[in-house]
Amino acid sequence: MSKRHTSKPRRSHRSNVLEVRVMSPRIAWFSFLKLAGTLTKFTCILAVLVGMGWGVWQGIQRAFYKNPDFRLQVIDLNSNTVIDESGLAEVTGIDITGSIFNINIDQVVAKLKARPEIADARAERHLPGTLVVRVVPRAPQAWLSDLSSGLAETRHVGSMLVDHDGIAFPCPVLMLDVTANLPVILLPRSESNPIKEGQVVNQPELQHCFHLLEAASKADPEAVHWIESVRQANAWSLELVTRQGTVATFGLGDHDRQIATLQASISHASEKGYSIGTINLIPKYNIPITVRNEPAAPRAITIPEPTPGDVSKDRRARDLSSLLNRN
Repeated sequence: MSKRHTSKPRRSHRSNVLEVRVMSPRIAWFSFLKLAGTLTKFTCILAVLVGMGWGVWQGIQRAFYKNPDFRLQVIDLNSNTVIDESGLAEVTGIDITGSIFNINIDQVVAKLKARPEIADARAERHLPGTLVVRVVPRAPQAWLSDLSSGLAETRHVGSMLVDHDGIAFPCPVLMLDVTANLPVILLPRSESNPIKEGQVVNQPELQHCFHLLEAASKADPEAVHWIESVRQANAWSLELVTRQGTVATFGLGDHDRQIATLQASISHASEKGYSIGTINLIPKYNIPITVRNEPAAPRAITIPEPTPGDVSKDRRARDLSSLLNRN
């Protein structure tokens, strides 16, 4: 009985081993065939997609990029004082012979805004072949120069201008005509705050000069035509030189009154046939002036710091009205 029981498990074990040995190569082969079929299908699908993508790309190229109807034909640029069409193409790197779809609008705007003389810019495509560009130039308020250079190097292409926000920028060619009569602000040379194009000028003297020019323009819109230069002479006074050579001394405040006095004095002197050389507008009364019969070149005057003794000196100074009456 024990022999029968031991023979069956042996035969079953041999049968299982034989079945595994016979079936393993077939399973591997069929697995390989299945994997190869999957890869083949995937390759075919990928090839179809690549072909379709290539066909679509070629269609787009022929329909848009290589289509002569969409060639750049017009650059619609607004009238401005900083850049023209040829300068725009040069600055932005636009291919004027290529397709309008080859133009990167964001890149064009970024390059224009990077120009220090341009405050803002935008661009659009207008099909079939027009590039619309709008730029906002900076509005110059005055020329900038340091005291060491004086006026000799100003009012030229490339010389520094400053807008109402205090941002300095070099004068472009197209802007020279409209800025030729602007006054010059003379600033001290500063190692810590040098004048850099495209950046705000961080010098308090600039703001003091701005306030004086604003008061002059408020009193007379044509003030830019008779003001030659403005500078801060010292810690308490400003110096304005007219185109006729009159050197006027102002305080850091009360500019409305001082401008009105200067205009009245120059007007009265013109009626009487003489010219004013220097005038100190800080005092309200007994305004000291010097008179010259012939026009002279502008010259600076040194104003001492006001002291209590100035009151008595003003009393001894010639009164402006008395001086005008004697003349």
